[in-house]
Amino acid sequence: MTAVAHPAPAAFPRGVRRDLTGTGTLLRLALRRDRVLIPVWAVLLAVLAAQSAAAVAEFYPTAAERAQLAASSNANSSIRALYGPVLGHSLGAVSVWELLTMGSVLTAIVSMVVVVRHTREEEETGRQEMLSSAVVGRRAPLTAALLAAATADAAIAVLIALGLTGAGLPATGSLATGLAVGGTGLVFASVAALAAQLTESARLAKGMTGAVLGAAFVLRAAGDSGTADGSSALAWLSPLGWTRNVRPFADERPWVLLLMPALALAVTAAAYGLSGRRDIGAGLLATRPGPAEGRIAGPYGLAWRLQRGSLLGWGIGFALAGLAFGGMADGADDLLGGNEQSRRLIERMGGAEGMTDAFLAALAGLFGMVAAVYAASAVLRMRGEETSGRAEPVLAGALPRLRWAAGHLLVAHAGSAALLAAAGLGMGVGYGTVAGEADAVWRVAAATLAQTPAVWLLAGAAVLLFGALPRLSAAAWGLVTGVLVVGWIGPTLELPQWVMNLTPFTHLPKLPGGEATAAPYLWLLLLAAGLTAAGLAAFRRRDIG
Repeated sequence: MTAVAHPAPAAFPRGVRRDLTGTGTLLRLALRRDRVLIPVWAVLLAVLAAQSAAAVAEFYPTAAERAQLAASSNANSSIRALYGPVLGHSLGAVSVWELLTMGSVLTAIVSMVVVVRHTREEEETGRQEMLSSAVVGRRAPLTAALLAAATADAAIAVLIALGLTGAGLPATGSLATGLAVGGTGLVFASVAALAAQLTESARLAKGMTGAVLGAAFVLRAAGDSGTADGSSALAWLSPLGWTRNVRPFADERPWVLLLMPALALAVTAAAYGLSGRRDIGAGLLATRPGPAEGRIAGPYGLAWRLQRGSLLGWGIGFALAGLAFGGMADGADDLLGGNEQSRRLIERMGGAEGMTDAFLAALAGLFGMVAAVYAASAVLRMRGEETSGRAEPVLAGALPRLRWAAGHLLVAHAGSAALLAAAGLGMGVGYGTVAGEADAVWRVAAATLAQTPAVWLLAGAAVLLFGALPRLSAAAWGLVTGVLVVGWIGPTLELPQWVMNLTPFTHLPKLPGGEATAAPYLWLLLLAAGLTAAGLAAFRRRDIG
């Protein structure tokens, strides 16, 4: 055979340029893969910002009403711990009161998901090793992931600013709000990048970043619960506290915004330093070796082992949130004051059997919608096991597919019910302690646990997508998000009843306070069982992979 001479490959650029070779291509790939995730979340947060401003303008049109709301909120340490103090009674200051905390947390989660997806998940599935065999620099994947997260944060910042400006708020405060929320996303994108260097699993990287986010929230909450002006030293130790201390629409402090990119750059530098000290697919934290003899008792033990850490983290969060929200319920009348529009909003969300019961019922429904997020995540863990190649060797033996799936579904269904029980008990203890009603514990816990059939219906929809349309399994997130958005802002916007009826939570009795009947629970359980059975039947027939 005659040898064919190939031209010598072009030399790599030296130094930093060599490490970043291929960054542009990987960035375009990342943005293409996230072409739905990033726009949907950016638009959603912008809509929430505009809707918040419109709701405040409608429910609290006068300065006196907004001042009363600010005074009532700032006088309640539990409310300050959850949302922070209201730093003024202007329309803008009240409009972004909840948005600054909730928007920052959601943006941090989006940034975490984007960075981990394009770093640690790529290594865990083996795709990164294949890409690195081409002309790709050592730090190009990490750089592309951070740039993709920065693009998402910038889009969120711009759209929030435009949403608030479009609602008639001053441009300076609107821009400060957008930059504060987007800057928080940058911080946690860098934290996720660092966690991706330390761990060998995407799930652990997300858990580590989530733990840092939780610690930041606790620091901010502890600081704000003690002071009503955001000046606590503890709040200044948290990036979420910096968001509040930008003080949009209340004598803005632009210099606080500089703290966020400064911290993000420092953490990113640490991530870059560590990325050059490990092999692809490995983490710097050593993985604990397993026992000499296996202790996983079949598919149920395997599913529990894989998902127990996530369930524990969710459970702690639900219990603490329930405790805090329950402590606020006894002051619902004082918090709302004489504002009839706000009272009607709570009644639309939680029923008309007394303001305190309506407030508790609205919270129970909110916990149910958030529990559906966990249920979808637990169900879709099966798809993650499948795409990573770990499910195939497990199913190659004598283990039937349905038994393997049953382990994950047991965790998803029992776990979501356990989360609701934890939230209900926490809320009942919080309310019962403040109100002095010992029997409220079980009454509130039962009302929260009653959201379970609606949660299981959404889990069943996720099972159906996983079994019948595995490539579209991620659509389950869109379904759950849609239910959450409609349930959250639907009562505020007074959406038509047919729209509200699209969510399963609308069909459940408003408990506590309302009249419970068996029919809606039975119908939702039957629908959930039907969707789950159809999904499992499709999974049994299709190919793995």
